[in-house]
Amino acid sequence: MAKPVLLTVDDDSDVLRAIERDLRSKYGPDYRVIASDSPGGALDLLKQLKVRNDSVALLLADQRMPQMDGVAFLREAMQIFPDAKRVLLTAYADTNAAISAINEANIHYFFMKPWDPPTEHLYPQLDDLLDDWRASYRPAFEGIRVLGTRWSPKSYELRDFLARNRVPYQWIDVELSANDPETKRLLEYLRPEAASLPVVLFPDGTRLLESVPAEVAQRVGLPMRAQTDFYDLAIIGGGPAGLAAAVYAASEGLHTVMIEKEAPGGQAGMSARIENYLGFPIGLSGGDSTRRELIGCKARASIMAAGRLMLSRTRAKRSMWWAERIRQVRQR
Repeated sequence: MAKPVLLTVDDDSDVLRAIERDLRSKYGPDYRVIASDSPGGALDLLKQLKVRNDSVALLLADQRMPQMDGVAFLREAMQIFPDAKRVLLTAYADTNAAISAINEANIHYFFMKPWDPPTEHLYPQLDDLLDDWRASYRPAFEGIRVLGTRWSPKSYELRDFLARNRVPYQWIDVELSANDPETKRLLEYLRPEAASLPVVLFPDGTRLLESVPAEVAQRVGLPMRAQTDFYDLAIIGGGPAGLAAAVYAASEGLHTVMIEKEAPGGQAGMSARIENYLGFPIGLSGGDSTRRELIGCKARASIMAAGRLMLSRTRAKRSMWWAERIRQVRQR
């Protein structure tokens, strides 16, 4: 699980290094400390973190910075991560401004510079703020997120493909979730890309626009190319019969590959209940049957996804030779 972020912003490089050092030494094992020397760059970074679905626990900014002061930065940052604790770093001359900003920008605390020693003037207060944040913290989903509309054929095809291939994902309906604040912020940061639905967001921040199953399959690492130049047996179709044939052929020592266009299990894999299944008196679901068959199949045979199998010239010649031999045998 990704660590929550502690973001500190200061245009003074010496102060920035000092606060970053103190934060890392105390909170490094549990949090990811990020430093920025400009408010604008920090806001861009927060937008990237929002798209990646990362969590931000603390925003710590210096009051006196060019282009944008600390209070203005925290006010803007609050629109992106409203649950993050907001802290202002200020000099003695700015104390009155900091006090008035507590109500103006909903700042949770302010520190005076210098804060040495941090064990007395920094860590106790931050410990209390972070403990309070942890109490209401709910870890964000870290897998693939799919944005689309409920009645879109492309969105349905993509969701069906991920579900049948057992790829965990989070579905976000941009129409039903239009009133959700988190969805609104996400769509705002994705514009104009949000118009190219369905959009697939990956944990590293990359995204696919107007996604199709073949692109997603390649991106998530589903096998789409042959691992060797030659196989003893190629099984076309990954339904129950294909899966069973792959298991038995591979268990007999044949180098076996199974090629499936969409997802293992076939039509039976979508059944809610398969009755009179051998070995299961009360029956079992198609998904459970496919899962059990895949365990044995993956241990013994190669499975190709999305129907893309690349043949080398040598292998193609061998395949043609065997096809001709089979044809001759049948004619006898």
